[in-house]
Amino acid sequence: MTTSRADQVTHTARAHSFNAVAAQYADHRPTYPPALFDAIEDLTGRPLAGSRVADVGAGTGMATARLLERGAHVVAVEPGEGMAGEFRRRLPGTPVVRGDGDALPLAADSADLITYAQSWHWTDPAYSVPEALRVLRPGGALALWWNTSADDVPWIAEASARAGRHFGRDFSRERNDIDAATADPSGRLDFTRRTVRWSRRVPVDAHLANIGSHSLFLVQSPDRTAAFLADERRHVLEAFPDGIVEETYDVVLLLASKPPAA
Repeated sequence: MTTSRADQVTHTARAHSFNAVAAQYADHRPTYPPALFDAIEDLTGRPLAGSRVADVGAGTGMATARLLERGAHVVAVEPGEGMAGEFRRRLPGTPVVRGDGDALPLAADSADLITYAQSWHWTDPAYSVPEALRVLRPGGALALWWNTSADDVPWIAEASARAGRHFGRDFSRERNDIDAATADPSGRLDFTRRTVRWSRRVPVDAHLANIGSHSLFLVQSPDRTAAFLADERRHVLEAFPDGIVEETYDVVLLLASKPPAA
């Protein structure tokens, strides 16, 4: 399927939209549960402690912070000026370099692990797959993951349907499309998939700020976003009258290893 120029422009605009709301993103986006990093260690067969990790599309450093807590040595790669600036404010002393996954500013065979938290879909696998294989040491691993809404929870399914009608999209089907064939159409990587469920409880204002930090909202008119969020507040408070929202997520993890040297 070919991509139109309009789609390319929209994709680029969405990719850059986060820079203007970096603090909102950092304050309200969900983090990642310890069980995710347990799964990464299980699949790679080595601890994160002491590992050389490149966190690509690091944003404001949400995944980087979790990796540092596990004892990894992390260099972050982030293309956006606003996001990189927020990263430096929140994780001073942790190296962050400007760049993206299609042309990693890193030496060959320099990483034990490359991570993409919520960011692989902004790359072109025709470039990002060979770049990951170049930068990984033999036997190193590439880990991609996404926090996805748990649509088997009734109120979340209803919220996803409302957002889908707003944008004319089927978000449930799009989440189901997170698979090895989509991540690497060339088939060079042999991905293993794990799913980790977790939840958090946040005030309704934080829940709505999280929603509003997504790129589809950031590239539409502020008035249209405000109208949607006002209506969404009403629906959410019907489900959570005390104003504390329980968000449930399934983290979808795809992990593949680079073959060891012959």
